Amino acid sequence: MDKLKQILKNITLPDNEIIVSTQARLDSLTKPLGSLGRLEELAKQIAGITGKEKPVLENKVIFTLAADHGVTAEGVSAYPKEVTAQMVYNFLNGGAGINVLASHVGSRVVIVDIGVASDLISNPKLIIRKVNYGTKNMAKGPAMTMDEASRAIETGVEIFEQEFIKGIDIIGTGEMGIGNTTSASAITAVFTEKPVEEVTGRGAGIDDEALRNKIKIIKKALSVNKPDASSPIDVLVKVGGFEIGGLAGIILAAASRKIPVVIDGFISGAAALIAFHIEPKVKPYLIASHCSVERGHKIILEHIGLKALLDLDLRLGEGTGGALAIGLAEVSIKILTQMATFKSANVSERKNL
Repeated sequence: MDKLKQILKNITLPDNEIIVSTQARLDSLTKPLGSLGRLEELAKQIAGITGKEKPVLENKVIFTLAADHGVTAEGVSAYPKEVTAQMVYNFLNGGAGINVLASHVGSRVVIVDIGVASDLISNPKLIIRKVNYGTKNMAKGPAMTMDEASRAIETGVEIFEQEFIKGIDIIGTGEMGIGNTTSASAITAVFTEKPVEEVTGRGAGIDDEALRNKIKIIKKALSVNKPDASSPIDVLVKVGGFEIGGLAGIILAAASRKIPVVIDGFISGAAALIAFHIEPKVKPYLIASHCSVERGHKIILEHIGLKALLDLDLRLGEGTGGALAIGLAEVSIKILTQMATFKSANVSERKNL
């Protein structure tokens, strides 16, 4: 984990002087003070992260990591595990929701096989960095080994660094993996200490009976493995997923490079939980795109201390909510850098009443 240690050393708090000067700039624009609400807060956050008074969000990247989960053997998902690989091909062919939304906001999508349970056909658009052919069944023992957990995180770091060379101004996190809401629910229960029932939802659309089974399986996995909340890597080992570990690595690497991180839904939120508990200084780099229908997602955001930009009843994953919020991030920076000030527009300023 030497690579991770170096990354963690490079994570520092955002530039407070830039945050103060950005607030002054926002207050001087031709609008009532604070009238653009969260957009102003977003612009200020991005300026502080990047250390630039006039940030540019030209190079937008969404990382969509795919992996399978052994716990699907317990009947926790509405879809068979083969759908993970099938959806990767859909991403590569440009037919998925993330393709449409990323194209709309001008973002490139980086698709990674970090643990799909089958050999995928080689494609120049696909990065194959398989840690293993899916995790093991966490209801019967640890989802992965300590070495696999370390490799998942470091793989995420390496993937980010490879793309960073090409140019990155802001990133979004996304994923694909049948059964991964089960893993995310277990991770959430461990870190937040909330009952499994409160953090477990219907995933891709299971019925009441399947939901009861899913809750039972998560409880069994927690009982069998006893993940240690004081050790984020142990939690990843016991009940995690390779895509979750990889996204945690991407989040930490982005923070070390002063790049804003737009997290998507529940699974990306679980990855953010891992990253946050590894290094709490990652928090100011996180932008919560939306609040998922999945019950545990709101609890994750509250635990980290984040407020979602959107609430659209989304539950697709892939990075779709992240793409929408990247659009808002770009708008917020345009407001900061393109709106006229009272002085430049010769508009009278407000009276102090």
